Amino acid sequence: MNEPTSRSRNAQREAGIFDRFRAVADRITRAVGSPVALIAAIILILLWAVTGPVFGFSDSWQLVINTTTTIITFLMVFVIQTSQNRDGRAIQVKLDELIRASADARNEVMTTEKGPEEALNALEEEFEVTANGERRRRSRRKSPSTGSGSMDGSSGSGGSSGSSGSSGSARGSSTPKMQRKRPTNS
Repeated sequence: MNEPTSRSRNAQREAGIFDRFRAVADRITRAVGSPVALIAAIILILLWAVTGPVFGFSDSWQLVINTTTTIITFLMVFVIQTSQNRDGRAIQVKLDELIRASADARNEVMTTEKGPEEALNALEEEFEVTANGERRRRSRRKSPSTGSGSMDGSSGSGGSSGSSGSSGSARGSSTPKMQRKRPTNS
């Protein structure tokens, strides 16, 4: 019984360390991404440049800025990556919740980021085809039944000629729709 308790204490301690690191990393990321940090960096570089003649532009003078920037860059890679990983996971969880809550959504889509690249590519292509079909459907529904028959007539023949014809007809019909909507909304 002592063993699980020590394991849980270690897990809690480890979680506490990670939580503190994430909190510090988030604060550093916000601070470094602020205008104040940019101004401070510019001032530091200007001070370094001004001291060049004082130190005779020596190797030590150059080494100071090179070492400083290398250390800062190296540490910031880990800090920024931690923040981005956390933000990415949080966004993914929110998207998963939206998928799960939607009755029409396919729940298997929630794990696509963990699946093989081919499955992700297949889903992208499927959604692209679906979006193009929806765009064409809306374009046909909103096209005027009278008036310029060339838009309606060409969209049917353009759709059968290939994807380049259908995208051209969708682009051609979107401009008149925009112009028609403006007078009615004003």
